[in-house]
Amino acid sequence: MNKRKKWVFFGDIIGVFVAVTVFILPFAFMFVNSLKDRREANLLQISLPKVFQWSNYTEVLNLHNHIVLTAFKNSMLLSLLSVCVLVITCSMTGYLIQRRKSRYTKMISVMMMIGLIMPPAIMPTIWLMQGLHIYKTMFGMILIETALQTPFTVMLYRGYIGSVPRELEEAGRIDGCGKWNMFSKIVFPLLKPVTSTVIILDAVTVFCDFTNPLYFLPGLRNATVQLTLYSFMGQYSSSYNMLFADAIIITIPMLVLFLIFNKKIVDGMVAGAIKA
Repeated sequence: MNKRKKWVFFGDIIGVFVAVTVFILPFAFMFVNSLKDRREANLLQISLPKVFQWSNYTEVLNLHNHIVLTAFKNSMLLSLLSVCVLVITCSMTGYLIQRRKSRYTKMISVMMMIGLIMPPAIMPTIWLMQGLHIYKTMFGMILIETALQTPFTVMLYRGYIGSVPRELEEAGRIDGCGKWNMFSKIVFPLLKPVTSTVIILDAVTVFCDFTNPLYFLPGLRNATVQLTLYSFMGQYSSSYNMLFADAIIITIPMLVLFLIFNKKIVDGMVAGAIKA
């Protein structure tokens, strides 16, 4: 084994060690403690439970008239509708910015960049939503999530569209395609890799969002999965087995989604960095 291969080998070992320490150990710690009784879980040790308490998960799902199941429904609905709006609007915006070079598209591009770095204004947004009568509504929350994820999503689409050959669009114009048919029938089908990336990244971000539903969608019937953990912190602050059980329940769906589509995420991100 030459010197370069040795360094690569040691780098791989360090990377695996860091990944296990940062990601796997905390998850394993939560999982084993979620299967313990209250007294044993409060010791906060990573040892296996003396008796596996699978009933902790059933109890969490039945709490407060099945609030966790209601939260899952709200989070799934919020994620699905937000992602649909983002895919439709941001793909069009990214295409416009990339293909049309004018003063207006440059202004839109600058606004997208500003949106990436500027934090949301909480109180003015609440005041505006109250004036529009959409505060504490799912429609208003969808608009908030869509607005916050738009800059990043547009940048992904814009980068990927740069790798789509213009010759395909020129051939479409020769065949008599209008602007809408050009985009919907020629360009958009070619955006499947980056669209997969957008769907996964934005769905995980919206599903796991805690701060925005806390401010813009308060109320027990509007609870999202992250807010259930927040409410459990107050009620079960001395019952770590219940807290960890809820954390595992709300983590597993997005973890499975990420593991399944991990390769698509990387492919979509990398493909957008290569221009034809």
